[in-house]
Amino acid sequence: MGRPSSLQTSRANNGKFGYLWKNGIGCPIGTVPIKTIAKDELLKLNLFSNSYKPRGSWNFTYNKYNVDDNQHHGKGKIYNGATMILSVNDPKIKSLQYSSARMHVQIGDDFIQAGWTVNQKLYSDNKTRSYVYTKMGENQCYNSLCPAGIIMVSSTISLGFYLGPPSVRGSRSGVYSEFGLLKNKENGNWWLKLGGQEIGYWPGKKFQQSFANNIEWGGEVYSASLPSPQMGNGYFPETHIEYDAVIFNITIVDENFKSVERIKNREAFADNTRGYKVYDDIFVELPIRNAIYYGGPGNI
Repeated sequence: MGRPSSLQTSRANNGKFGYLWKNGIGCPIGTVPIKTIAKDELLKLNLFSNSYKPRGSWNFTYNKYNVDDNQHHGKGKIYNGATMILSVNDPKIKSLQYSSARMHVQIGDDFIQAGWTVNQKLYSDNKTRSYVYTKMGENQCYNSLCPAGIIMVSSTISLGFYLGPPSVRGSRSGVYSEFGLLKNKENGNWWLKLGGQEIGYWPGKKFQQSFANNIEWGGEVYSASLPSPQMGNGYFPETHIEYDAVIFNITIVDENFKSVERIKNREAFADNTRGYKVYDDIFVELPIRNAIYYGGPGNI
């Protein structure tokens, strides 16, 4: 397995996000930035079809009355968080398509996703932007666009900011961003961390259960019509970090709130191997650990 001589970190990993603002600082202390959205745009977002809304493989294969151990080796597990570093890529999409790289934390029938997405309907362009998506009971939405949405606390950043420029395939220095979804042990709230900084949270009491029972890392695409969009950097992975879309240094937080790097009960899953592939590599050299290579041209 090849690994880069250096890791170029996206500016999204900086401890401070003042660079996003003309004043170099951000909002006044005690306030948070809120993206304005027109009423007709909000209506369109609320009218997303169920098929267009993000979901993980758990949502396709999970049956609360009959769970097959061959489908999900994490049966009976309790998780209190997860983290990842992922390459920033720019898959090509068309209207009514999206392509994302994300971490999916399943909390019973609810879930939280966090990562980046190229989603023209959500952001009105084809740039790689940060996002979260939450399903909480009957409510589900991107970012803070419904009662299930994240409660932002950062005065310097709002979700939806541009993460580019993207990684260049074959370059010895990729561009990466770090995400974490972590439960607070004292109050049960779920926190989003971006580049090591707490960005916002979801009240734990609003979820139907207090812990996560499945974690996923990888890519997700949707297309209203054929052909399907690219995933990752648009190429099948070669298990080489300089050439692939990759997620690495993944960790989970176990039932005792301890961070675990050697995640044994994991499996690679792809529901369409003609357009996309995924490879899981547990044993890799520092500074790269627990690498997941994924992606493909789609076009199916």
